[in-house]
Amino acid sequence: MQLLNLLDYEQAAAGILPGPTYEYYAGGVADNITVRDNRSAFDRLRLRPRVFRDVSQLSLATTVMGVPQTMPVLIAPAAMHKLAHPDGELATARAAKTHGITQVLSTLSTVAVEEVAAAGHSLWFQLYLFRDRGLSRTIIERAAAAGCQALVITVDVPVPGLRENLVRAGFNTPPELPFPNLMAPGETRSTWELFQTVTRNFDPGLTWGDIDWVRGITDLPIWVKGILRADDARRAADAGVAGIMVSNHGGRQLDTAVAAIDALPEIAEAVGDRVELLVDGGVRRGSDVLKALALGARGVMLGRPPLWGLAVDGEAGAAHVLQLLRDELANVMAQCGCAAIADIGPDLIAGRHSSSTGG
Repeated sequence: MQLLNLLDYEQAAAGILPGPTYEYYAGGVADNITVRDNRSAFDRLRLRPRVFRDVSQLSLATTVMGVPQTMPVLIAPAAMHKLAHPDGELATARAAKTHGITQVLSTLSTVAVEEVAAAGHSLWFQLYLFRDRGLSRTIIERAAAAGCQALVITVDVPVPGLRENLVRAGFNTPPELPFPNLMAPGETRSTWELFQTVTRNFDPGLTWGDIDWVRGITDLPIWVKGILRADDARRAADAGVAGIMVSNHGGRQLDTAVAAIDALPEIAEAVGDRVELLVDGGVRRGSDVLKALALGARGVMLGRPPLWGLAVDGEAGAAHVLQLLRDELANVMAQCGCAAIADIGPDLIAGRHSSSTGG
């Protein structure tokens, strides 16, 4: 089949991956309502293009946390890339490097943080704060020593979500799959043991004070991932985080949670320029990226699509997914009269303008 967009890649990957593996990546929790709504929320937004603007020279370049990005797209943390391709997160890292964007590595990466960092690209590390704080401390120190530029604390998993889809699909993590970031170098433990460690260690007692605990271990900038409310966003800013990832965990935690793009405007209004914002969940088109930026995000996080690229053609597939999104964003920016990322504003979204905007 012709691979013309990210949705084509998902269709192709669905025909390649074993059914349970595809379901693990694609599915959400309970009735999958939030998974669907993440996508449909973008579709409901309508654009108000500007015309007769000079867009002969386009630039998609921006910065996130001061780090240059060739486009406002980052690789979101996602577990177990080796389910899609034997090179796993290392192939994703090389694709990110090719495109000059940041990758956020999952705690549950199937390639060690040191090996991924050796790709020489911009790398952040996603962190679960476990009950076993000694384990969390070890992971934090290891990520910092490997050269990661920021920590991303996932805050929306007090308990695991209701993954009924995985039970129905009969998904089981392959016993040979490694989780090297959960073990000391040279340590050997079974996949089952490691998963049990993770499941037992989700901490429902976490509070904003735990950000201070992390800050006492490392000087790395701290982001929080999983905010959907303005009051929580203000608390995060008060806690001194560098940024917020507006996210409902890709619909994989709480079903019927609000779509991230719908939560973004109130969060952007609540925090102003105190912290930078990224958003994930349902991004599949260049127009989605533009809409997210228009509503206050610094950039978007791309979770599932790089996995579809890996499944289809490894590193080359992941890189092509990113290229397709880049090309679409450039096209949509030109059609909306935006020659640079700074030209994207709320007046481009129907219903979010005033008579004096867009001049």
